[in-house]
Amino acid sequence: MSLDQDTLQQLLDTTRRFVRNRLMPLEEQVASTDQIPESVISEMRELGLFGLTIPEEYGGLGLNTEEECKVAIELGYTSAAFRSVIGTNNGIGSQGLVMDGTDDQKENYLPRLASGEIIGSFALTEPNVGSDSANVQTKAEKDGDSYILNGTKRWITNANIANLFTVFARTDQSQKGSSGVSAFLIDANTPGISLSSKYKKMGQQGAHVCDVIFDNCRVPEVNIIGGPNNVNNGFKTAMKTLDRGRIHISAFAVGCAKRLIEVSTQFSLEREQFGQSISNFQMIQAMLAESQTECYAAETMVFDAAQRRDRGEKVNLHASCCKLYASEMVGRVADRAVQIHGGAGYMDEYVVSRFYRDVRLFRIYEGTSEIQKTIIARNLLKQARD
Repeated sequence: MSLDQDTLQQLLDTTRRFVRNRLMPLEEQVASTDQIPESVISEMRELGLFGLTIPEEYGGLGLNTEEECKVAIELGYTSAAFRSVIGTNNGIGSQGLVMDGTDDQKENYLPRLASGEIIGSFALTEPNVGSDSANVQTKAEKDGDSYILNGTKRWITNANIANLFTVFARTDQSQKGSSGVSAFLIDANTPGISLSSKYKKMGQQGAHVCDVIFDNCRVPEVNIIGGPNNVNNGFKTAMKTLDRGRIHISAFAVGCAKRLIEVSTQFSLEREQFGQSISNFQMIQAMLAESQTECYAAETMVFDAAQRRDRGEKVNLHASCCKLYASEMVGRVADRAVQIHGGAGYMDEYVVSRFYRDVRLFRIYEGTSEIQKTIIARNLLKQARD
């Protein structure tokens, strides 16, 4: 479902004002304290930002993929930590439930996720399961009408504030790879769950990750996403969730690139060397031109993939193309931005320095660039064989 144009434009205008007037002035504070003020999170709830993609019947805005991307670009103008706090509720922390959950599961969790009453978190990665995401080693062993979970999930976003985990565990130990994995909805207060301390990261201060440890954690079989009859199908849920998530991250990367280009262009006009504005130098102009061209190309890819998904097409190939290109693109744009700023670009108080560190993660999470290349090639080879 999509919004009418007036309502969508109102949402985009409101988001733009919130980002520029409320969030951007807080960037340095969040970077130094590694914490988003609770008052800001409350404002995000009031604006409906926790429920952007959750269907209207469950209290969300029900944005389609294209609309979601337009909002993500606006959010990309500020620190990634702000998007991170709402990102799991709109993406990987809720979309598996939206796509494959039972009616009871949706009615129980989606309204609270949409309002921001609870925070969702997506627990797939493990100490020995990163890019090899199908090799899930967390075990879920049947015990009556429940499963007993044992294992560790690593680098889980929002785990320290999560109320609900989507956890992937192997329910059939005889099957290898993607087969035999189920997706569970697990309340964070369930006995047997503990968390590691928060990791100190290279960037994205204010967005927190930690390990989630399951030690004989008992979960009712009705908490399998899709119900007990959907056992062993969890990896399919994960992949469908990641397709939309990869398009979203690509759109966010475009927003980050736009901010970097805007800041670098303004700096080039104000900075003088050799008695004139550095914007007069062709090497500076070339870097700006290259960044703008790549950003435009990524934005075009994002909306093409989003529109395809909204038409019901399979977008596994297109989502990976977007994620690969947009995440690499914004890294190059950030690098040029630092170069244009010279020594100032290496200083913490300049936004380009923070963005340079923040955007580096985009090439890693939700599938590394190398994994995206593998997915793209596999799709091409399958198409050729068929």
